[in-house]
Formats: sequence, structure tokens, C-alpha cells
Amino acid sequence: MTNDNIEAYLIEGEYPFEQVGEGMWLINDETDFIDNIVLIHNEPVVTFRVKLMEAPENRRLELFKRLLELNATSMVAGAFGLEDNAIVIVDTLQSENLDYNEFQGSVDSIALSIREHYPELQAYAQPQKEDLKAQA
Repeated sequence: MTNDNIEAYLIEGEYPFEQVGEGMWLINDETDFIDNIVLIHNEPVVTFRVKLMEAPENRRLELFKRLLELNATSMVAGAFGLEDNAIVIVDTLQSENLDYNEFQGSVDSIALSIREHYPELQAYAQPQKEDLKAQA
């Protein structure tokens, strides 16, 4: 697998993208919940990564528990994770024999996870009534 192959997959999938470095692309398609997926080709793997949100200060344990539940029940490919203080989705594939269907499946799985779960996850960052009363 070469960087040219990956770029060909991006073109074939009609993903709006830009190359941001050697072996690194940014996929942006806000209309399909595919926004700011970073794709990194570093032999022997291809990594897909998207930052969803900053982890909130309140309700962290609830959120982290929910992310673990989603990893076990809803993630087709990849996983939710914590990177520094950011909630991310990461998927890693072997690049040696990567075909277009696997590539597309990873991007589609990430987009589906965002579409299905982002509203629920974002709600954890919203202040709760108890938080607002404590601030008053």
C-alpha cells in the first residue's frame, strides 16, 4: 500500500479531502457527519482519527462509562478513546493488504458512530440543573 493508493481510495470514495503532510490527509464532509477525520499512513498501519469533543469537567465518569458501553455494543470498527482531554474515535488497519472495501468500511463506520452517538455524548457536556443551582 502506498500513499498514492490511499489517495486513489479517497478519490474513488468521493471524500472531500486535503493532503496536510506526507502520508497524512484530512477528510471533511460536514453534510455526512464526516468532519475532520485525520488519516495517517505510517507503515505498516493506516490510522483514522477524529476528535469529537473535549471531555467535560462534570459527569466524566458517566461519560466514560457510556463510551465503554458503546465500544462493546455499537462500534463496528475502531473505538472511542481519550487523548489528552479529548474524546476521539480511532480505527487502525493493516496497510499491507488494505483494499478499498476495508478503507470505505472504516470511514463509513466512523461517520455512522458520529451520526448515531454524537448528540448523546455532547449532552454530557451540557450543564445539568444541579450544576446551575450550585453556581447560583
